[in-house]
Amino acid sequence: MISSSPNEKPICGYARTAKITALSPPTESIEVIKKRRLSYYEHMATANSPSVAVIEDIDFPNCVGAFWGEVNTNIHKGFGMYGAFTNGVMRDLGDLPDGFPVLAGSVGPSHAYVHVKEIACSVTIFSLKINDGDLIHADRHGAVVIPKDIISILESSINKLLDTEQLILKPAKQNDFDFEKFKEAWEAFEAART
Repeated sequence: MISSSPNEKPICGYARTAKITALSPPTESIEVIKKRRLSYYEHMATANSPSVAVIEDIDFPNCVGAFWGEVNTNIHKGFGMYGAFTNGVMRDLGDLPDGFPVLAGSVGPSHAYVHVKEIACSVTIFSLKINDGDLIHADRHGAVVIPKDIISILESSINKLLDTEQLILKPAKQNDFDFEKFKEAWEAFEAART
């Protein structure tokens, strides 16, 4: 997985899903392809915020067509989306907008025959199954689906984790940190985790 902006904040939001392909020209009529493309953009534009575009390239691992480039990232950012997660191809690195990271399987120069095949469907990105509407967190390290039953406690759990980490990090960053200070900090750390 490659990040278009490794220093961007993580992407966190509700998945808006679709499947694409690019290896071969579409076999459906141009009218069907255009109608589906507009339906795709409508699906993305009408997402509740925060939202993330989650797009499975069904050609994986032989993805050849870049769906994510300067134009599509700006469209999706304009819709208020927070970023994109795909196993497919991105392009136009250096021209993508700030504040809209793309996490992709590869970088390539061509659109090939890229077109949307399905909208609002279950997708699989790097073995992670994601349904339309799932809450996801993704960054340059990977992605997870956040179970609905923990969303209500998520913020307090994250804050507890960050506070607990500081019990180790603050002393470790001091010039006089040694093994004795580590043991003291570690005891406080262990006590806070239980």
